[in-house]
Amino acid sequence: MPYHLHFGEDDFLNCRFALSPLWETHEAVRTLRRPERQGYHPAWLRRIRSAAAGLDLEPLWLLMPERGNSPDCLMPPPIGPAATFEEEIAAVRATDPGLARTELAISLADTPGAAGSPAGRAMLADPARAVRELADTMEAAWHTLVEPAWPRLRALLEADIAFHSRRLAEVGLAGLLPELDRRVAWDAGRLTVDSRGEHVRELGGQGLVLMPSVFTWPDVVSGFEPPWQPALVYPARGIGGLWAESSDRTPEALVRLLGRGRAAVLAALAEPAATTALAHRLGLAPSSVSAHLSTLRDAGLLVAHRYGHQVLYERTPLGSALASGGA
Repeated sequence: MPYHLHFGEDDFLNCRFALSPLWETHEAVRTLRRPERQGYHPAWLRRIRSAAAGLDLEPLWLLMPERGNSPDCLMPPPIGPAATFEEEIAAVRATDPGLARTELAISLADTPGAAGSPAGRAMLADPARAVRELADTMEAAWHTLVEPAWPRLRALLEADIAFHSRRLAEVGLAGLLPELDRRVAWDAGRLTVDSRGEHVRELGGQGLVLMPSVFTWPDVVSGFEPPWQPALVYPARGIGGLWAESSDRTPEALVRLLGRGRAAVLAALAEPAATTALAHRLGLAPSSVSAHLSTLRDAGLLVAHRYGHQVLYERTPLGSALASGGA
């Protein structure tokens, strides 16, 4: 059944891209409970399995119904284009207890028996304490499940935003939205998302947050009720190769031409990435990667674009031709 979002004139002025480490943490926790979500992440699951066993995620899982709503206050739309986890979890901790109780009750009602369970009753009886404890659990999950891989995840998400920002410039919002996922359609000011349930919402001038996600795959999520800004969360491009190691695939001809370090950096830029992400991926010092990027850019093999506090590097056509052996 479809989810309909109706745009007014002001909504077109308030659409934005964003990424969210808090959202990825929430969805990583959900992925541990959903085998159908784990297809792209076996390498990640192997890495975090033993550490994850020490987390008590049951309170969060209780608020993740198979069909229904999770509390928006635990994963609100990002407050900026590239907010840190610390900034986002601080916003969660500041949630009004009345709003928290309302959203907790809605979520618990979507899982039979959850509201009447001891944990559910405790959450509803003291929502302020529930928010504190759930935020603590989310923070522990961030440090264990997501933070060690965040440079790699962030690089993929920023590359997705860079790609779709270019497409926005080329085809406009009406052309871009259906490209985000096959389940998204656009018709005369109405965005329709093919998802479970049926819902209609007027955006009312708030616009829409467009948010790529790694761990949301294979789902598309459209929601967030007032007072939250509406958002569309879609699977990021390139997650099939997210956990692949790229440093072992540097062509030898490229190494002979550029040297091993610069060749590895150029080969690793199949998608735009920042210095820290490349350093993490390649096992090199950030200072060395920065020097290689500067040399490659000066040689006309890379260009740089600023996104928030990050500078993303991507290949020029000449750089792509060299990396693929086509020159």
